[in-house]
Amino acid sequence: MATAVQVRDPRTCVPTQVWDREVRLIMRDHAMERDLAERIFGQAVAYLVTSAECPETRMGPSQAVDLGVHSFVLDSVVYTEFCDQYAGHYIHHIPHLPGQDTQEPLALRDTVKAIQTSGFEIDPELWTMKDAAECSQCHAGCTDSPNSGK
Repeated sequence: MATAVQVRDPRTCVPTQVWDREVRLIMRDHAMERDLAERIFGQAVAYLVTSAECPETRMGPSQAVDLGVHSFVLDSVVYTEFCDQYAGHYIHHIPHLPGQDTQEPLALRDTVKAIQTSGFEIDPELWTMKDAAECSQCHAGCTDSPNSGK
């Protein structure tokens, strides 16, 4: 018998003032409307929470979702508090340069599946396979990477 997954809202994963701040930063830095910035940040939060909850799963964001991740990481005090809450430690974000052969290509399908399994809805327009970003969460598959500092 299949177990039903309870749908989770990424808005409940951060305080309202953090949500608004991060959305406004994305709007400012990428000249986009609020609706798209909210969608991007929501998917970034779902990705990061899932990454923290499933450290054994190798994950990487799409380019669109990566905009939200990068924006959040740059707001370091707020991001560090978020990481402490969900992972108990800083969630590293490691960009890969062209020509680096430290890992096989990230599987976006696996990332999407993990996020859905964690109960978050996927915004399909933000998770297109052709848009896989060259990044990963360090604790989710790259701890042996020479880039991880470990």
